[in-house]
Amino acid sequence: MLREAARLVRVRAGFVIAETSHGFVCASAGVDASNASAPGELVLLPEDPDVSAERLRDRLRERTGRAVAVLVTDSFGRAWRQGTTDVAVGAAGLQVMIDLKGERDAVGYELQGTTIAVADEIAGAAELVMGKLARVPAAVVRGVAHLAGDGRARDLVMPPERDLFR
Repeated sequence: MLREAARLVRVRAGFVIAETSHGFVCASAGVDASNASAPGELVLLPEDPDVSAERLRDRLRERTGRAVAVLVTDSFGRAWRQGTTDVAVGAAGLQVMIDLKGERDAVGYELQGTTIAVADEIAGAAELVMGKLARVPAAVVRGVAHLAGDGRARDLVMPPERDLFR
């Protein structure tokens, strides 16, 4: 875990929150024993999850002739919320965020700081289909507007200058 951590954020009674080299802040620096191939094995995040997503996308295009967006996901806890949800740790072929700043809602209020984490929302929906314990490795999500783009999951990482907890 310490080899995967770029920075320890919080350590308490066997519980570690760490920032990975990718900039993700997560439990155990993303090191996980659940859903490993065998007892005693650990699962690590890819060295470059966005490159992994791009390689998967290229291979799918070669095999099917179709250009689809690809997300590499993992389950993360969330500050101020109980439970986990899947988030995008790698992305290729889609707009990962939609910035609605300056748009107006139904009553005319101008949005000041609303940015939708599209890739994370898709990741969470896909996890509901795949199931945490079902060992289903992938899901196809159709009908998502604003999908085409060239965003990367690294774009979702909070920049240090905006991180209120640094």
